[in-house]
Amino acid sequence: MSNGTPLGEFLRARREALKPHDVGLPEHGRRRVPGLRREEVALLAGVSSDYYIRLEQGRECSPSPQVLEAVAQALKLNAEATDHLNRLCLATSQRPRDYGHGEVSSQLLQLMDGWEHTPAFVLGPALDVLAGNSLATALHGGFEQFDNLARMVFVDPAGREFYQEWERAAHSCVAEIRAAYGFDPDSARIAEVVEELSAESEEFADLWQLHEVKSKSQEGKHLRHPEVGDLHIAFAAFTVNGAPHQQLVVYQAEPASPTAAAFEALRARATAPKQAQSVTSLPAAMANGS
Repeated sequence: MSNGTPLGEFLRARREALKPHDVGLPEHGRRRVPGLRREEVALLAGVSSDYYIRLEQGRECSPSPQVLEAVAQALKLNAEATDHLNRLCLATSQRPRDYGHGEVSSQLLQLMDGWEHTPAFVLGPALDVLAGNSLATALHGGFEQFDNLARMVFVDPAGREFYQEWERAAHSCVAEIRAAYGFDPDSARIAEVVEELSAESEEFADLWQLHEVKSKSQEGKHLRHPEVGDLHIAFAAFTVNGAPHQQLVVYQAEPASPTAAAFEALRARATAPKQAQSVTSLPAAMANGS
């Protein structure tokens, strides 16, 4: 994804995103570099310029927690970005193993299948859709494939119509993959998705370089389905016990709302083919009442 180190890339991107006035420094004349200078971050963090330069260049791999906290404060990082900074400093031996395991447990699949009125699906670290119930599949039926949320947002033509707040969805997708990358910078799947989407979408490539970090939480979404129209949903994301790299995403509609009615219409359409198939598969003698 880059020739630099994950830590150095993150520090450089966050430094370049700040202006001197953001951190209370004077700004005199024209500056040759975007954002803050390395020397200014070092001053704010209380470390030597040479030490901070080594951090960005990947020549200092074991900064103390105190130094990382000082750098985080200097760069105005929030709690989530600070956690990401600390994770980037972990040695490979300190990272969880089998982080990219993509098998969804049978118990979770059974649970989701029982939610007939609630779209639910499981995501992997690179936003691959690992499993989804019938209503989630019907909800995303306008896409070429219900396979990877980031690809659906940035590459699939249906994405800009489905996600009515497209820019918000785009920023969220990239920030979520970036957060997952912090847990496993050596992930082959994340590297593959980032490479493919960067080649196919200039917007994705630009957002990836910002190094914004944000995990899924609880928010609202405005979607537009090609058959049932506007949907205003609440959603929540949950870490899966036993598979902390997986997220269970659940969409909910306000009871007795137009969105709830739209979900019901989608559910009816999703189950109708199954019912038709079960009838036509009966033996001819039984179908004729023999």
